[in-house]
Amino acid sequence: MTPDEITAFNAAWLQAWTDKDVPRLVAFYAEDCIYKDAQTVGGLEGRVALAGYLNGLFAATPPMTYTPDEVWPTPDGFCGRWYCKIGADGAGQLRGFDLVVLRGREIVVNEVYVHQLPA
Repeated sequence: MTPDEITAFNAAWLQAWTDKDVPRLVAFYAEDCIYKDAQTVGGLEGRVALAGYLNGLFAATPPMTYTPDEVWPTPDGFCGRWYCKIGADGAGQLRGFDLVVLRGREIVVNEVYVHQLPA
């Protein structure tokens, strides 16, 4: 993908996270994807496992608005930094960073790193 395509892909993907749209979100991932974040000790493998995790996560979390900040293309994907406002009032804030490995236009590896920001 070109840098502009990566930027657009990242924005659409983060919008699916904001919308908590599990079917649209898992469509960004390959069937055999690997997903890792601080809450998935050892990671998850495959779209089905990811969808199950996301359904539970989204049911347990308040509204979260993800805003893309910057992306850096890598030979096989990109790294992206984003900000997230938590709750209807946006009182909670996170800064996150994703390592994304692509196969074509599908995510095969996604590692997420998050930092809580002061309110």
